[in-house]
Amino acid sequence: MADPFRIAIVGSGPAGLSAACRAAEMKDSHVLLEAQPHVSNTIFRYQKGKHVMAEPGVLPLRASAAFEAGTREKILDRWDADLRARGVNLRLKTEVTKIEKAGDLFRLSLSSGDPVMAEHVVLGIGVQGNVRKLGAPGEDLPHVQYQLDDPDEYKEESIVVVGAGDAAIENAVALANQNTVYIVNRRGEFSRAKEGNNTLILQAIEQGRVKVYYNTGVERVDALPDGGPRRMTLKLNTKDGIADLPCDRIIGRLGATPPREFVEGCGIQFPSKDPAAVPAVSATYESNVKGLYIVGALAGYPLIKQAMNQGFEVVEFIQNRPVVPADEPLLAKKFERLTMMKDVDTVIDLLKQRVPILSPLTNLQAREFLLESTIHGPEDGAAVYAKGDYSNSVYCVVQGSVTVKLDPANPERDRRIGTRSIFGEMSLISGRRRSATIVANQAAVLLEIPRRAMLKLINSVQPARDLVDRTFASRALQTYLAPEATEEQLAEVINTAKVCAFKANESIYKENDPADAIHLIRSGSVTLSAQVTGREIVLSYLAAGQYFGEVDVIAAAARKQSAKAAIKTETIRIEAASFLKLLDSNPALRSAVRARFKQQIQQRLKMERTPERGAVMQFLLGEGLGEATDALLIDESLCVRCDQCEKACAATHGNVSRLDRERGATFANLHVPTSCRHCEHPHCMKDCPPDAIHRAPNGEVFIQDTCIGCGNCQRNCPYGVIQMGIESKGKPSLWRWMLFGEGLAPGEQSHHYPKGAPKKAVKCDMCRQRPEGPACVQACPTGAALRVGPEEFFQVISRSGG
Repeated sequence: MADPFRIAIVGSGPAGLSAACRAAEMKDSHVLLEAQPHVSNTIFRYQKGKHVMAEPGVLPLRASAAFEAGTREKILDRWDADLRARGVNLRLKTEVTKIEKAGDLFRLSLSSGDPVMAEHVVLGIGVQGNVRKLGAPGEDLPHVQYQLDDPDEYKEESIVVVGAGDAAIENAVALANQNTVYIVNRRGEFSRAKEGNNTLILQAIEQGRVKVYYNTGVERVDALPDGGPRRMTLKLNTKDGIADLPCDRIIGRLGATPPREFVEGCGIQFPSKDPAAVPAVSATYESNVKGLYIVGALAGYPLIKQAMNQGFEVVEFIQNRPVVPADEPLLAKKFERLTMMKDVDTVIDLLKQRVPILSPLTNLQAREFLLESTIHGPEDGAAVYAKGDYSNSVYCVVQGSVTVKLDPANPERDRRIGTRSIFGEMSLISGRRRSATIVANQAAVLLEIPRRAMLKLINSVQPARDLVDRTFASRALQTYLAPEATEEQLAEVINTAKVCAFKANESIYKENDPADAIHLIRSGSVTLSAQVTGREIVLSYLAAGQYFGEVDVIAAAARKQSAKAAIKTETIRIEAASFLKLLDSNPALRSAVRARFKQQIQQRLKMERTPERGAVMQFLLGEGLGEATDALLIDESLCVRCDQCEKACAATHGNVSRLDRERGATFANLHVPTSCRHCEHPHCMKDCPPDAIHRAPNGEVFIQDTCIGCGNCQRNCPYGVIQMGIESKGKPSLWRWMLFGEGLAPGEQSHHYPKGAPKKAVKCDMCRQRPEGPACVQACPTGAALRVGPEEFFQVISRSGG
């Protein structure tokens, strides 16, 4: 048997590739083992031309292989070149089936032959595991594939995409441009996909560009004789029985089998049975098995740049060469405000004790998380944020305390939030304005977690989500429902409360249903309606933070109204018995609910007399005002079609108008033009690779210059208000256009861009840099244009009679 290697590296993703390049550069004895016929399989499987980001931008790259943001092809080509230039001992098509300790060495069993022996092992295999196949006979036929490199390679074929996730949707929609495409979904909806992709596939299905089989599984694949119109038949097990679907190609996008069984077979321990859990490793990336190291996504570092830094550092640690982690200086700088500062690892341990949402994370995960966060030491009495601001972050109290000022005129309502607590979560989750002003107390130290990092944390770490959910429920009940209730009384209610999710237009309850609970809106919005003379009339609109259903509970009667989610909505469902018990112990709450009872009766009588108001309300909700925080509306009875609104918009924004007055829906005299709604949870922000889209404290959603022009925001926006354009410095000449017909008319946009000029996403930002406010409204000579939030407009409807 050959001499053992000093280091055996398993997996050639960014972390493993970086480790191998560093070992080769330093002439360390090593071998890089990769099961696939190519390196970095996860990135290799990206769709052709996919842009790969180099995040986080503040982190320096420390690696013996190059990496910068670019296309999938450029990155893979550069890595192949680096492997050759460094002389890496690379073995492709070499799958490691088992790793076990053999005395002082590790024995790596290979599917291809003789084992490999090594003193140290570095696992860089990621979390994707093996590609999941169809799981049916015929899954390996020639035209059944599990990867799509370039959709443009296929033309005039009948193609079936099997899967319901983001990759399946993106493939299906891209192939539909020049093929007949079917998509097979085991479930009744595309619940696993991002919201933008969900909208994309539903639009494609509605337009007939993609045909869908819901609640359907794959039975088998049979090849057809050569020369026929199709290559194979896909047998599907549908809700109506077996169906035959002739096709030319099947593309399975079913994810991958996690490698947990393999990892545990190596003796590595996971901290819990949670499928999202990662093994705990030391500061030098060593697992509980001495000499076996874990780097990359499996260690909790999914970002490419961080994984590559780990690969470099683990080789230095193994070879006992002094090295400081690349993020160490950045974290040390962040921690300067902390009085307990000793070293980075000690501070992280202390932060995990004092910030409960961090406690479920490994130290490596916490390092990544803290890189995106900011530590503040505000002065005594300084405002952290003001009531009415919009949210971009959540705060944790690391040291000291803050004061919540619910009513600045009434200090008796002030509340204190101390160490180990979070605040700001209500606005982040609901998408609405801050409900109180927060003031720092003496010696307070706060950890500010930005929106994207917080959403990532609660979506991937269940204990963190549970903590945020419980905190939100307690604060929301105390803020909106029962401000006089004690913590003990609220705790009893929360223990029986349940978070319920509803799709847009989904019924929460209907008239005559039993009144068994009340609902507090956590996020989204709800309409209450009733049957009036045979028609369903919308009676009221309720936004996040409001509650409903209590009147019927108190009356112990069946529902008198129907409740429906206006948009995607979450509510906190409180059982009737718990609510009634809380009511009995709180006279102020009981009085407020009685007042609401009277108000609802008056509102119903009013809407019954003027049902057209409900119709206008229903129209506005259908046009997205249910999730808008600031929408542009035009009164058609006043509009003279002068287009001054568009011209003013273009003149303010580099000759690229963010408004299309003519497009959009109209009801009676009310027109909703194509312009940004500044949604409470902006769709455009959900998949922005460079994190270029932000919300200012006063509400406007804007795009920074860091936009890379990927178009994700344009695809994700359900209202068509984002376009890709090029701003210019010079303004068009009105006189040259009028006298000589030269150039563009004011407000007109060119669609002929200079060669090579980068296009970027543009949208309404409510003229945030303009002291006078939105130019479109100011330029309207008749007062037809107005910008309003949904609550304001529904009040206008109520006053004006529709």
